[in-house]
Amino acid sequence: MPPEPEKEASAPGVPELAVPAKPDAREPAPPACVLSIHAHPDDQEFTVGGTLAKWARAGSHVVTVCITSGGAGSNDHTPHDITRASLVPIREEEQRQACRVLGVSEVLFLGYEDGMLEPSLQLRRELTRVIRRYRPDAVVCGDPTVRYYGAMYMNHPDHRAASDVALDAVFPSAETRLIFPELLDEGLEPHKVRAVFIHGSESPDTFIDISEVLSVKLAALKEHRTQMGTWDPTDMITGWAALQGAPRELPAAESFRVMRLHDD
Repeated sequence: MPPEPEKEASAPGVPELAVPAKPDAREPAPPACVLSIHAHPDDQEFTVGGTLAKWARAGSHVVTVCITSGGAGSNDHTPHDITRASLVPIREEEQRQACRVLGVSEVLFLGYEDGMLEPSLQLRRELTRVIRRYRPDAVVCGDPTVRYYGAMYMNHPDHRAASDVALDAVFPSAETRLIFPELLDEGLEPHKVRAVFIHGSESPDTFIDISEVLSVKLAALKEHRTQMGTWDPTDMITGWAALQGAPRELPAAESFRVMRLHDD
């Protein structure tokens, strides 16, 4: 047999590319502290409400971060005479009620304009500030790389911007001392987030069984009355949960791509 070619050395300071790990069939333990970062009220209830409810029941301290307050969230159910200014407090209260149902400990609204979100340095600084303040073990956000879901849904630009900035805030900003040094003056030292749970990924590797809390997820979602109107989301959410659970033969699940940045 011919000799194996020599392995080319990596450039200094650049880690070698690792062979992707096989999906771990074990469900990760609930993190002690979690930040759920999303663009709008109702985003987390549609996507990760079951996981957050399960973790909250297990004792996790869950903090929801809404980058906008959903002031542009008009639809067929919204009165035509409603304004952004009058819709904002309604949607904020709907989010608070939904979080109470899930067992979420705190809700933060950052006040950015719905429908106009950009992956700005200002927003990254603000999310870095939140991460350093709460020092979470895990962050939950969407996948900014996914533009289309099937042939019927184009991922909202606010969703992509929120996820993009959330990931950049986790790394490198939150853990690098001299990025946003003004945060040091606020007493906010660097913090390393151990894991990021990315929902909506086209290549999930982690599956959370939400069978016992699916009804809680649905109840929380129904608190967003300005968005639901008379529509009952039960069939759609149940179908999504079954589809996500299928790779692990789970009747209901939420799936994630998990970045284990600082695992023990």
